[in-house]
Amino acid sequence: MLDAPMSGLRVLVLGGTVFLGRSVTDALLARGHQVTHFHRGKSRPDDPRVETLRGDRTDAGTLARAFAARQWDAVVDTSGFLPQVVRLSAEVLRDKAGRYFYVSSVSAYADLSRPGYDEDCALFPTPDPLPDVLVPELYGPLKAACERVVNEVWGGDATIVRPGLIVGPHDPTDRFTYWPARIARGGMVMAPGDPARAVQFIDARDLALWMVTVLERNLSGAFNATGPAQPLTMEGLLQACMAVTPGARLQWVPEARLLEAKVGYWNEVPLWIPSADPLNAIMGASIGRATAAGLRLRPLAQTIVDTLAWANGRPADHQWKAGLAEGRERELLGG
Repeated sequence: MLDAPMSGLRVLVLGGTVFLGRSVTDALLARGHQVTHFHRGKSRPDDPRVETLRGDRTDAGTLARAFAARQWDAVVDTSGFLPQVVRLSAEVLRDKAGRYFYVSSVSAYADLSRPGYDEDCALFPTPDPLPDVLVPELYGPLKAACERVVNEVWGGDATIVRPGLIVGPHDPTDRFTYWPARIARGGMVMAPGDPARAVQFIDARDLALWMVTVLERNLSGAFNATGPAQPLTMEGLLQACMAVTPGARLQWVPEARLLEAKVGYWNEVPLWIPSADPLNAIMGASIGRATAAGLRLRPLAQTIVDTLAWANGRPADHQWKAGLAEGRERELLGG
């Protein structure tokens, strides 16, 4: 039986102002917890609702001074990408908090060959040598290396979450937002590859609320956290977008045509990964452990509606980070 949830937690968030950190902050405050942010102050303005400590987490002296004579019940690390940097915060904070909650990624898995892969599957080995900056091609191995550092320093007081693609309002990547926005524009929409291909993602607000639940229950270990609760196909996602904003039509373009045209997967065509690419299996994670630990997922339509409303409120000249340019889409549609 789980212990009674902890209330009135004091939580330090490393980051806190961008996307998931923002959602975690919202969820913590909504549940009556106290929040401190630690960040450089370069990405977003300080959140006036919380205490803010400024500093560079890559400098051990800065961390020691910022956290001197301070205590928290938990640390949530939403901004750790390099193991040598994560080690600094993990070690400096070891005697200043009761738990270290590290946000990793399903990209940390080296072996995706088992359908419904779970938390016991092998992770990538630690890169050698370690890069000084985040290298996109090493994102997964570096996340796995960060996990090892957290577990080494914090042991049974460590919690690891491995999310899939995180989506919803305030997503800076546009990798999900492109589809509701493109469907809303109407007309003929280029739909990629196999309509029956599985897709997975999780609303940042659902992930954040579950993370707070895990903190309140003081749970240890590693958890996959993605969605939806029931299997979803690419066609199902696009049809769900069309149910929110009718008027578009889908033209499914075969994968062979996309490959021939050298279409970039994941960013140029979000949520599409070629079937022959081993990474395609990444959208088949088992979430049974997280579900048993309280993960609950909102209806897909709500995420679509909220994401579209947020996207429509951005400046008209917003530069999209992902998605097909209109001319490129016409080319693929044969127009």
